[in-house]
Amino acid sequence: MFEQLTELVKQFGGDAVVNNPAVPNEHNEAVMSEASTSILDGLKEMVANGNAKGLASLFHGDNASDASNPVVQQLTEKLSGSLGEKFGLSSDDASNVAGGLIPKVLGSLIGKAKDPNDSSFKVSDIIRAITGGNSSQGGGIMDAISKYGSQFGLDQDGDGQVGISDAVAAVTKKSGGFGGLLGKLFGK
Repeated sequence: MFEQLTELVKQFGGDAVVNNPAVPNEHNEAVMSEASTSILDGLKEMVANGNAKGLASLFHGDNASDASNPVVQQLTEKLSGSLGEKFGLSSDDASNVAGGLIPKVLGSLIGKAKDPNDSSFKVSDIIRAITGGNSSQGGGIMDAISKYGSQFGLDQDGDGQVGISDAVAAVTKKSGGFGGLLGKLFGK
């Protein structure tokens, strides 16, 4: 997943990094690499610190591209600090670079993961990369999605939990099937 994330950073790095006079050209690649690493490491830290709810919130609506989202803010601050420390960018310049990258990259990453017609990213791949394959942490994220899923209308059988029975109920209903269930989960 790191390679795909790096491609997204490069895709959105034109204005924020390459065409930014505050970032010396010889540092363009390193700054974009730092952004990729910072995003992935920041998401891993959130899971390790028990913030599965915050991470799960990225998957609802357009929260991942919203600069006011606490997760987006935390990742932006992390990258900003790293850019100042490693590349000597001023606080304002580092904040501008991070603020120009993080919301766009996260928005695209989550958007692609939620799009059933785009196989370049899958939610399970993102969770696996963030948790390092640790099923208890991955389960924690899925538990958070399940816990808050009833708020998003995912509890098909009304039992107060979102589980496999809800997926089966969604598939057997004429309300969009399993794709409809996933669409509700991810705010489509």
